[in-house]
Amino acid sequence: MADSLTLQFDDIETDVLTGIYSEETGKPQPLRISIAVDYQVAAHYSPDTPLDESKNYMDLKFAATEALPQGVHFKLIESVADHICETLFLQDEKVRAVTVKIIKLAIATGNEKIGITLRRERR
Repeated sequence: MADSLTLQFDDIETDVLTGIYSEETGKPQPLRISIAVDYQVAAHYSPDTPLDESKNYMDLKFAATEALPQGVHFKLIESVADHICETLFLQDEKVRAVTVKIIKLAIATGNEKIGITLRRERR
């Protein structure tokens, strides 16, 4: 079995212009975003391994927050997830695959988790 490395950043909450219904358009909606990145594994990780042998976790948070274009309305949350994937692929050639899970908080009642999961592999 081959080695693998998955970096994760879970439950990032951010407001994004998204939705197709009239009550959704024109105002940001709260989304909860989790990201998992399959990353190229180093041959060995010693105590003094430099950061460039892995990825800064804050890059994942950046892709789900600041890297989303301000003022752009994403009709589908699938488009938000796709933008996050593309941002991470552009940031680092060692990113092999990205999984983005998005929960739409505004439409959930109780403990429901309504949303999507998109997995993209580097092409």
